[in-house]
Amino acid sequence: MSTHRIYLFKRFERFWHWSQAALVITMLVTGFEIHGYLGGFDFKVAMLIHGYAAWLLVTLWTFAIFWHFTTGEWKQYIPTFQKIFLVARHYAWGIFRGEPHPYHATPLHKHNPLQRLAYLWLKLMINPLIWASGLLLLIFSYDWIRLLPFGLTLTEVAWVHTAAAYMMLLFFIAHVYLATTGQTPLTYIKAMITGWETVEEAPQAASSSSPAKA
Repeated sequence: MSTHRIYLFKRFERFWHWSQAALVITMLVTGFEIHGYLGGFDFKVAMLIHGYAAWLLVTLWTFAIFWHFTTGEWKQYIPTFQKIFLVARHYAWGIFRGEPHPYHATPLHKHNPLQRLAYLWLKLMINPLIWASGLLLLIFSYDWIRLLPFGLTLTEVAWVHTAAAYMMLLFFIAHVYLATTGQTPLTYIKAMITGWETVEEAPQAASSSSPAKA
């Protein structure tokens, strides 16, 4: 096996990733404050920051969806079961024995089978739940009793939003942990900062060409 560097993450991809991370952290912190779990912010300030972060996140997601479909990057999330059991075994057992990862990323196939399923769950379940319930709360919360959108109660929507937020928190924790499981704890994190990742590949398959940055 030879080791070489490939340009894996484009500029917008990295901007979108870190901006989303910052906004999600902001919303989780202010969300816990709104529920009274932290006590570090004034309630009104927490609500204001949470609302602004929500609109920024919706805007970011809109641009990200447009980018994914216009660049074809949405194909990165198509599920596949090829090597899925090998990858699952690696995370459950092999990683603790120092075994090499059975999946090698390429610009056309950046995510291993488990990552694809996890990201698909995030994009098709968690994000839409947060988006829909959050927008309902932002738009109708001040006049909910009179408007009663879609026949839903404020409590029902708030519980859905909170449940989706906890799912996001679990995804975030797992994502951060797995991001430290590269050759060094900073390998994958550095790749998402610079765009370049060092990968192992058969010598005859290695290529020194670098794709154009976009």
